[in-house]
Amino acid sequence: MWILIPGFACAQDPSFSQFFSSPLNINPGLTANINSKWRLVTNFRDQWIGPASPYATGTVSFDSKIMKDKLPETSVLGLGGMLMYDYAQAGIHRSIYGSLNVSYNITLSDYSGDHRLGIGVGGIAASKRIEFHRLIYPEQFVGNGFNTSLPTGEAALSNMKPYISSSAGATYSYTNDRSNFDMGVAVFHLNQPKQTVLDDPNKYLAMRKVVHANFETYLNDAVLINTNGIYQEQSKASYFSVGGALGFFINETGEDQILYTGVWYWSKNAIIPYVGLKYKNMQFGVTYDITVSKLSEAEQKPKTFELSFIIRGDDHKDGVIWCPWK
Repeated sequence: MWILIPGFACAQDPSFSQFFSSPLNINPGLTANINSKWRLVTNFRDQWIGPASPYATGTVSFDSKIMKDKLPETSVLGLGGMLMYDYAQAGIHRSIYGSLNVSYNITLSDYSGDHRLGIGVGGIAASKRIEFHRLIYPEQFVGNGFNTSLPTGEAALSNMKPYISSSAGATYSYTNDRSNFDMGVAVFHLNQPKQTVLDDPNKYLAMRKVVHANFETYLNDAVLINTNGIYQEQSKASYFSVGGALGFFINETGEDQILYTGVWYWSKNAIIPYVGLKYKNMQFGVTYDITVSKLSEAEQKPKTFELSFIIRGDDHKDGVIWCPWK
């Protein structure tokens, strides 16, 4: 998303309805915070579907525990990376974003459960491109239409330059045989890299600040509940999302197959029903945004859906509650 404001301009990172299924986009401290050896995650969001299908965002991330044989049993060293693309206005605005994260997680206490503290840092490289030659300007109007081969009359238009930025985050986790709780804070774009479309030194990428938490527990031997929430702030924009899902065991072997149904609320934006399915070491999720903002009054109603897919490197550990995004 790109915003121009009189006097300065800033950019904002894409956001997901299924934020819980894009952990490396939330907090580098969540890297390798998983109940398996490794995790592969993909997300796809198609927003405001219509004649131009103006916004589409996709990610793929991979993270893993490393050097396990060289560290104490109470410590976890994680390494992970993520690639993201953002496609807007029929491809006139395109972004490519890559990050590399390192995390370290240690046990603080094992009294009545496992209390853990994690920290993570990340490096980010990104490139944004605006295809100005595909835009139409008033100077190109010829009476009965536009001639895009005519000069635009605009001076010093240029594509955005690539940028490098950094991120950092911390997490706290508590797990026992019936429940799991995680919370964390993170900041992205600590160095506020410059963004250049025009030659204006006030164009920059503002820091993105994140606070998040999730809680899982068994309601009985056949049903568990997962709840989570997030608050994000970047530049003058902020939002929160909160909700949860029930997980129903659908076979006699317990956690090999779980069906999830739930709903989230994105502040002043949408109500988001969710359906998910865990099958062995794979996790699928789909959401559809029911718009509650003023956009719902438009003649052409916005339509937005998301898909997520997670696959893990080994089976779920015995004695640890299943968390669908770990």
